[in-house]
Amino acid sequence: MEHAYIYDHARTPRGKGKPDGSLHTIPSVRLATTVLSAIRDRNQLDTGLIDDIVFGIATPVHEQGQCLPRIAALAAGYDERVAGIQVNRFCGSGLDACNIAAAKVMAGQADFAIGGGCESMSRTPIMSDGGAWTSDPQLAFATHFVPQGISADLVATKWGYSRGDLDAFAVRSHQLAAQAQQQGRFLGSIVPVKNLLGEAVLAYDETVRPDCRLEHLQSLKPSFAEMGSKLGFNAIATQRYPEIEAIEHRHHAGNSSGIVDGASAVLFGSRAAGAKAGLRPRGRVLSFAEIGSEPTIMLTAPAAAAQKALARMGMQPRDVDLYEVNEAFAAVPLRFADALGLPVDRINVNGGSIALGHPLGATGGMLIGTALDELERTGGQTALITLCVGAGMGVATLIERLA
Repeated sequence: MEHAYIYDHARTPRGKGKPDGSLHTIPSVRLATTVLSAIRDRNQLDTGLIDDIVFGIATPVHEQGQCLPRIAALAAGYDERVAGIQVNRFCGSGLDACNIAAAKVMAGQADFAIGGGCESMSRTPIMSDGGAWTSDPQLAFATHFVPQGISADLVATKWGYSRGDLDAFAVRSHQLAAQAQQQGRFLGSIVPVKNLLGEAVLAYDETVRPDCRLEHLQSLKPSFAEMGSKLGFNAIATQRYPEIEAIEHRHHAGNSSGIVDGASAVLFGSRAAGAKAGLRPRGRVLSFAEIGSEPTIMLTAPAAAAQKALARMGMQPRDVDLYEVNEAFAAVPLRFADALGLPVDRINVNGGSIALGHPLGATGGMLIGTALDELERTGGQTALITLCVGAGMGVATLIERLA
């Protein structure tokens, strides 16, 4: 089997995913062409060598439909022989897209492939695509469906993460992200987004709050309490988990992931293809895994996905230098650390989605890039990237830095 090497990665800054966000006026396809153009131009790459572009898009409707990565490749001026495909595994879409691109190389069926994703959450709101799980009452009842926010509060209640624990983790996310920004740790990966006049509209992650303090978060009301009580979701969750007397609602906008716009791209290739193109590999994919889990609690699968990916390499959690665990809600990385017996200081050392935002389909590619950059900065050897996924799933990717 071939190795899949990582040659480069690029991402847009994350823009606030609301009408007043800096990237709201930029169509999804422009976000995608921004990162595809950067991969080509920074590597002086003949795009005719790329076999496929695999993008994660969690809401693949309206302007994010019609196989956006293929259209974006054409818009970016790529060779017309370059194919494109988009995939959807909810929040895990971008990491799965990278795994699929890497798998094509590992199977010897692609010389180069680009993985990544795109999501303009201000222009194509989450849940715009509908779906049976939320719209079919019989199915929702049979599977004990609850929204993710209820699941997050269920995790916090079940494992005893207090409001103070969650808020403290959120403050940590903002402080570490602000430090990373100040020290220029993201500059090698961020590609400024420009308007039609060629003017930069955003060159940095827009939602980081360097001044975030516990007292700021303590005044925020829980986001999911009314939904849980008035719509009956608390009762559904406690029916599935009868050991819990009542759900304590502890998550709010300040300790949950930010809604943002953005895109990412990661260039994977074989050793021979890289040598032919005059490129030096920066890392390689060691293994990846995906897994299903109980769908009501929904957010605990990253630990199992990580263990599955590690087992394929005969490794233990302690063998990994660095973890990127998507901060969908503060309880997710806290539970991940406890489940694997890891110190929190090895997780999300440059902040996470609570501070930086979570552009659904793009996040996985962004996290691979963040992890690889940090390994190079610190001299670490291995990193594991993982995300929780709607409907009770998890995905994980284990990478290695090359000297």
